[in-house]
Amino acid sequence: MPDLLLELFSEEIPARMQRRAAEDLRKLVTDALVERGFLYEGAKAFATPRRLALHVAGLPPRGQDVREERKGPRVGAPEGAVQGFLKSAGLASLDEARIVSDPKKGEFYVAVIERPGRETIEVLAEILPAIVRSFPWPKSMRWGAASREPGSLRWVRPLHSIVASFGPETETPEVVPFSVDGIEAGLMTRGHRFLAPKAIEVRRFADYLPALERAFVVLDSERRKDIILHDARDLAFARGLDLVEDEGLLEEVAGLVEWPVTLMGAFDERFLAIPPEVIRATIRANQKCFVLRGAPGPDGRERLANAFILVSNLVASDGGAAIVAGNERVVRARLSDAAFFWETDRKVRLEDRLSKLESIVFHEKLGTQAARVERIAGLARALAPVVGADPDLAERAARLAKADLVTEMVGEFPELQGLMGRYYAAEQGEDPAVAAAIEEHYKPLGPGDRVPSEPVSVAVALADKLDTLVGFWAIGETPTGSKDPYALRRAALGVIRLILASEARLPLRAQIAAAAAGHGQKSDAFAGDLLAFFADRLKVYLRDQGARHDLIDAVFALPGQDDLLMVVRRVEALGRFLDTEDGKNLLAGYRRAANILRIEEKKDGRAYDAAPDPALLSLPEESALAEALRSNGAEAGKAVAAEDFEGAMRALSALRAPVDAFFDKVTVNADEAGLRANRLALLNALRAATREVADFSRIGGEGR
Repeated sequence: MPDLLLELFSEEIPARMQRRAAEDLRKLVTDALVERGFLYEGAKAFATPRRLALHVAGLPPRGQDVREERKGPRVGAPEGAVQGFLKSAGLASLDEARIVSDPKKGEFYVAVIERPGRETIEVLAEILPAIVRSFPWPKSMRWGAASREPGSLRWVRPLHSIVASFGPETETPEVVPFSVDGIEAGLMTRGHRFLAPKAIEVRRFADYLPALERAFVVLDSERRKDIILHDARDLAFARGLDLVEDEGLLEEVAGLVEWPVTLMGAFDERFLAIPPEVIRATIRANQKCFVLRGAPGPDGRERLANAFILVSNLVASDGGAAIVAGNERVVRARLSDAAFFWETDRKVRLEDRLSKLESIVFHEKLGTQAARVERIAGLARALAPVVGADPDLAERAARLAKADLVTEMVGEFPELQGLMGRYYAAEQGEDPAVAAAIEEHYKPLGPGDRVPSEPVSVAVALADKLDTLVGFWAIGETPTGSKDPYALRRAALGVIRLILASEARLPLRAQIAAAAAGHGQKSDAFAGDLLAFFADRLKVYLRDQGARHDLIDAVFALPGQDDLLMVVRRVEALGRFLDTEDGKNLLAGYRRAANILRIEEKKDGRAYDAAPDPALLSLPEESALAEALRSNGAEAGKAVAAEDFEGAMRALSALRAPVDAFFDKVTVNADEAGLRANRLALLNALRAATREVADFSRIGGEGR
């Protein structure tokens, strides 16, 4: 079976775009082929700084022949209908059509359309230039004289050549005949810009890979990553050091080189007095280098080494000495700047920086960071007793939490906000809980991020996120579809994880009202919508933890569910109950009762919500069920009120036997109207008893 090799060779593609571009190329080409009926055995795309490549294996040499019968109008139909049929079927006259008889519909025309399958190479020549012209780069450019022409090619960087070959392994492949803006597809590519700049002829993927390797190009980004990682570990190990691994940096660096060569550089040991996170951020951001760990310090804490790993795109004649020296000069300069920022920032206390927050606008409708700090401080103080924190420490931490935003260090490295505040707070002698909260109040930043456990940190983190959510809800800036520019879904998930991890009893309606008061507003207009947003986020979170979505819906369907910790505990207890035989059988009995009630209430046009009349309980099974509902229903209600959900489930489990006996011995739709109505009321009492713990109609998809 023939294969396709496609390479688009250009100037350097930004590393952040390469992986997505390779996937887009694979999907666009294979989707276009499949849409035209051309199936394939496999496809893989690749990216280096200067090329996108695609290999599609196992394509047919030509498409399948198509035979289609197209039904036309009845014999004797108006001329307009006949002409429309001839045109759509591609027939010159009715002589080319067949007449088919149908016993019911009479005689009508049928066109038999036969189309021979197209050559695959012709189809490729049709789809590939269209894909190149419409390729979805996040940013693209025009270049050269052609850029003045309307509709000229746009590419991420100037496109120089295209390789496009098609054919089986046993034969000489053909060039797919197409061109884009004067760039003709061919068989010529180039290797490494400096190590092998001459043109290389490639014919198929089997010789493309080794040809690039000989020309100092590693095509597969995953292999480049492996080379960098293993060589960096080996270099570090040889010096008695450990590599500080960084997947994001590894991905980026692998997109900057075609022939990765790892080297080690060093910097002055005096710079180790700077916080290690600053050293790492400086070397990572400015030089795309990896830092190394040395032996633990006297205090047993991990320490960075005064060395780093850089990745070159060259095999240098001097073994890389000049490259290392150049990187060391830049690292030395950047660390000198960082040391200056560190020393300068420590001279000003955090509280003395707070006035500068008045000049930083958080949002045009929500005021400055200074105003926000005041709101967060008030909320943190109020939340402190709920999470077991000292109110004074929580308020102090909240007031200082944003102060590092106006430091030199955070101005240079915004990703260090919070962390630098912790360092500066510790330097000026703040309580350790306050210092920790300054860093941790941003957490958790995502599903995999750590949740703070210190009570002061929890109080400030909750206050920060609640103020954000309530503020944006108050001004109508809520997430829509996939758009969430203010990361409000992440903030809500953060609140949920903080509440559950700290086991805080925090009814949200009251907290929303308190946060809204800080904005000078009442929460009546949006509290319900924000609570529904929290409910949706909690459902997503619990589903990710393995909870059944129908049980979550069953609990949330009850009124007043704004205590997330209690919601989760109720869902967990309900899940355990329904895993038992008693739970499964009671659910089956409930469903039978609910179905009967739904049918009869609809038929009668009334609800059977009155209490059952004891005088009309004529059978012992009726009396037993009524007594069980009275006693066990009340017991379940008391258990729920005491937040003993396991006890509530135990109370409901006692209903299983009388429910089973009732349906086994009692005819609900009795001939006597009063008896029938009383038995339907008894079923309604069963439905009401289960609602003490959840809305059973939501379980297992019922009622949807």
